[in-house]
Amino acid sequence: QVQLVESGGGLVQAGGSLRLSCAASGRTFRDYTMGWFRQAPGKEREFVAQVAWSGINAYYADSVKGRFTISRDNAKITVYLQMNSLKPEDTAVYYCAASGSIRARSSDEYAYWGQGTQVTVSS
Repeated sequence: QVQLVESGGGLVQAGGSLRLSCAASGRTFRDYTMGWFRQAPGKEREFVAQVAWSGINAYYADSVKGRFTISRDNAKITVYLQMNSLKPEDTAVYYCAASGSIRARSSDEYAYWGQGTQVTVSS
């Protein structure tokens, strides 16, 4: 069982940066692939980024590649999403999630979810 709590969302101007954090509970955190998803009003939840237990290999949606960086600290049982060069289209609720599948990129593959944190990017 893994419990996830996101933080770090807020309001930022276009071109700005935010860092989201996701604090996890549970001794088996390092066994899980950790992902970030987002959901904008009226849209489906979409994959943003994921990183496997080693923290070495990370995968990104094309829409955020080169601007966002996912990382994890297994000692602190926390995963981060550094978001740079933010655009108004990045506005969404961002969710942290945990999966037992190393290549998980679909929301169906993630068993554990946080409550979400709002990110709003003004133009």
